[in-house]
Amino acid sequence: MTHDPANSAPRGTEETEIELPAELCGAAKLGLQVFGFVCLAVGIAGVILPGLPGTVFLLIALWAFSRSSHRLHLWLYSHPRFGAGLRAWHRHRVIPTRAKIAAVAAMTLAAGLLIAAFPGNGWIPGISIAVMIAVAAWIVTRPGRIADPG
Repeated sequence: MTHDPANSAPRGTEETEIELPAELCGAAKLGLQVFGFVCLAVGIAGVILPGLPGTVFLLIALWAFSRSSHRLHLWLYSHPRFGAGLRAWHRHRVIPTRAKIAAVAAMTLAAGLLIAAFPGNGWIPGISIAVMIAVAAWIVTRPGRIADPG
């Protein structure tokens, strides 16, 4: 299904058509909607609570809604608070610099807490920190802003 978010998107967003996959049916549709709402709740909590990665869960919710409810997908994509970041990722694969700093800071804090929580066991913190380093490297190598055309 193709729809034009310009009709319902906040003013100032560029007009772009979004190609959505077909909605699933039955239990799969319901399961993805429930999953989407859980991710939406965690994403909203992540916006409020430091150390919880809200944007990642909002992106997952957006994906889940794209397969289970085009109406919910469009609502989240066009949301006045969350939509801008989701649209920037969707259109340009941009992670704002402020979000990068918050993510890396949260991972650093989590690494410190893991080291403190498992002083005699190096495996759990070691593996977790190795994964966090890989994720942090991926995050910081994404563009921080939309490139100027020209």
